Amino acid sequence: MVPADLLDATADLVLGARCLGCGRPGRPLCRACAATLPEGAAVTWPVPTPSGLATPWAAAEYDGTVRSLVVAHKERRVLALRAPLAALLAQSVLAGMPPGRVVLVPVPSRPSSVRARGDDPTYALTARAARILGRAGCETRAARLLRTRPGLVDQAGLDAAARSANLAGSMSCPSTGLRRLARRVGRATVVVCDDVLTTGATAREAQRALEAVGVEVAAVAVVAATRRRLPPRRGGGLPDLSGPGLSPRPPVH
Repeated sequence: MVPADLLDATADLVLGARCLGCGRPGRPLCRACAATLPEGAAVTWPVPTPSGLATPWAAAEYDGTVRSLVVAHKERRVLALRAPLAALLAQSVLAGMPPGRVVLVPVPSRPSSVRARGDDPTYALTARAARILGRAGCETRAARLLRTRPGLVDQAGLDAAARSANLAGSMSCPSTGLRRLARRVGRATVVVCDDVLTTGATAREAQRALEAVGVEVAAVAVVAATRRRLPPRRGGGLPDLSGPGLSPRPPVH
């Protein structure tokens, strides 16, 4: 077996790779930084919260090392990060997962983004999280049930109101995929999955599209959730979610 240190040195020499957490040459996530990733998940309501949003769960705050991992996996196709990110997503699913068969439905990527990247990172994370949970004895599978309409613009830089307007009516759940899933799985509940929860507009639109065809959404699960305007905190999880940005309490409408 080739020693890990030699593999890291080779990766740095050939690819110029460095750990996104500490900058150490070698793997994009070294063992020491991987050991600091959070365990478990917490309820993370965005503030303001889209009306009717299913309970959202996140494994981490979208900051620091986790943010670097998400960006590198999504924008630069650093596929070695898929495993740790999927493990974080699986933690969120497990925290909010109802008993029985569960289908993980990824938020759909824009077709143009998939073509440009040559990959669908959200689906890939969701599928891997389903396999992780399956090996742990959970009845889970991932299914691409949602589609997007043409004309969507990139959400980056949009505030909550602009995101909601951009996404309004943007997703649909074609009956063909739904019937195919029903034949394979039978009765099951659904958890909507994404990499990051910001304003909740994307997750709420995915939920609306599913509920429009009679599919109940039990929860929303993400790798990480943003925390706007909050001071830095210690630790890797989300133990204190009070204040502006995110709240551990259900919103009052």
